[in-house]
Amino acid sequence: MKPYPLQLEIAGPTAMWTRPDTGSSPVSYVAPTFSAVKGIFESVLRWKSVHVQPVKTEICRPVQFHRYVTNYGGPLRASDAIAKGASFQLFAMVLVNVCYRLYAAVDWYRGPNGEPAESPDGQCAPHAFQDAFNRRLENGQWFYTPCLGWKEFAPDYVGRFRQETQVCARENHEIPSMLRMVFDRPQQGRIKPSYSQAMKVEKGVLVYA
Repeated sequence: MKPYPLQLEIAGPTAMWTRPDTGSSPVSYVAPTFSAVKGIFESVLRWKSVHVQPVKTEICRPVQFHRYVTNYGGPLRASDAIAKGASFQLFAMVLVNVCYRLYAAVDWYRGPNGEPAESPDGQCAPHAFQDAFNRRLENGQWFYTPCLGWKEFAPDYVGRFRQETQVCARENHEIPSMLRMVFDRPQQGRIKPSYSQAMKVEKGVLVYA
């Protein structure tokens, strides 16, 4: 059965699509990763019966990097910093003034043995998910709050494609290695990062392998 298409536009003042190879002073990719796009679609609606497969991203504003500094006070600080009540100063290179058009396809989710799953409400067909997704997107209803990478980077627009939004065709980038998924399965997976090699943004478009 042919997968059903999904699409949305998302924009905001700041985004961070973290490159894992940049360590404790992270730098953003120029476009969202496969798993980040999947997460944005699933922030609108998530069913166990279907699998959302990102297809491509269109960059709709020029890529602009910006230095970002924040103080982290969470449990991942060094033990002596926690004992002293000191914060960890985090430096990052983020993107500013971003806008993307995102595309995905929804199909049956197959379990480890190839069996289809069922959604809690009994609607297991991908076309039912597509209809429900579009209604929720139109009404601004979320499964959880969408974000632009890091949770603190909230978008100022999430919705249908706007007529005035255009692809930034001057954006061309080569990405030698790009994080694809953090887990080894779409649902109930274990942490096992995977990467896509030789990715390219061509005329503002990144196609996921």
